[in-house]
Amino acid sequence: MAENRDDIIEITDEDGEKFEVELIDMVTVDDVEYAVLAPIEEHHCDHEDCDCGDYVLMRVKRDGEEYSFETIDDDDEFEKVAAYIDELADEIND
Repeated sequence: MAENRDDIIEITDEDGEKFEVELIDMVTVDDVEYAVLAPIEEHHCDHEDCDCGDYVLMRVKRDGEEYSFETIDDDDEFEKVAAYIDELADEIND
């Protein structure tokens, strides 16, 4: 019987492909909440500089107790959040 885990989430990429991710953490950067997600299975994408094998970052949209994930389309926003996550990871690893 498959284990039911609240930290495993199915998301759909921009090509309509569904894949499962594990919710690693949620962080706030500039008063916006983001989810740090790790793919459960190998996920293929067409981006040249894709680091999807490491983690996926998505903006969190809350509606009461419900929440959903949105892609981060702005490159500057994505880079800022990724740099923050990398900084946190470096602190943990030191």
